[in-house]
Amino acid sequence: MATSAALKEDEAPATKFAKDQLKSIIERIERLEEEKKAISDDIRDVYAESKGNGYDVKVLRMIVRMRKQDANERQEQETILETYMQALGMI
Repeated sequence: MATSAALKEDEAPATKFAKDQLKSIIERIERLEEEKKAISDDIRDVYAESKGNGYDVKVLRMIVRMRKQDANERQEQETILETYMQALGMI
């Protein structure tokens, strides 16, 4: 029975390349996940700061979400919302 050292020496170059490539991909993903967590923490801090300054965090999140939308899409959603609210007697 071959030892693990002997198996590593017997690896085909393509197999070694695939393993190295896979390891590189995993390490890149891990680094990006760490960066994503750091950015997420920073965003949470900004929301906490804004709350401390008296701003409504829910409304800030809505505005951020709305600003990501296309102007036409946003207008369409606002029109539908207004229609629903009228139907429910809310306005």
